[in-house]
Amino acid sequence: MPLIPEEPQIHESAQGPRVTPASNRTAPTPRPVPGPRPVAPSRPGRPGPQRPVPPVQRTPRDVAPAKPGPSGPAVPAAVAGPQIQLIPASAEGAIDAAEEAVDLLLDSGRAPGDVLVITTGAQHPWAEHELSFGETAYWAQHDAGDDVFYTDAAIASRAGSRPVVVVAVNGGAASADVLSLAHTRAGALLIVCGDPQQINAVLGTGA
Repeated sequence: MPLIPEEPQIHESAQGPRVTPASNRTAPTPRPVPGPRPVAPSRPGRPGPQRPVPPVQRTPRDVAPAKPGPSGPAVPAAVAGPQIQLIPASAEGAIDAAEEAVDLLLDSGRAPGDVLVITTGAQHPWAEHELSFGETAYWAQHDAGDDVFYTDAAIASRAGSRPVVVVAVNGGAASADVLSLAHTRAGALLIVCGDPQQINAVLGTGA
């Protein structure tokens, strides 16, 4: 007799736990959902410490360019002027020699806007053509600085400095004033096309 009542209790207890785990399974399903959500905000937190790292790198970069800055201008000051090259040419062939020099400069990688050509006699054909449209348009091309600019000694003082200046001694005289002006306008290189004796005499007295 005692075995009979115990058997139904075992069946009830067996049914009880079966229902409870079913309810427990439903409860954990929503729990893992909020579980991964806190993990996501933790990831944006990781780039946080990395952001202060780049500003630390910026400070040394700022210091590096500051050092070469003062040293750069000190070097040209010691050089005291551009290099000078002499191309022998007659007065009639000075412009052609200057054109060949310009072509070589452009072929070597010089930008057209880096070159200024000055004639001591008649104007270059390009300058004559552009001046026919008026001085405003003519000097506007000079100010744009995107092409070779041609001028003559009479108005060359209005031209600004460029890395390379080519002087064509195609008449008049290679006076010290013209070469001195060209020298001050040349940043790195001064090329003079003309009579070597005349030019050397002027450069010798100027030096």
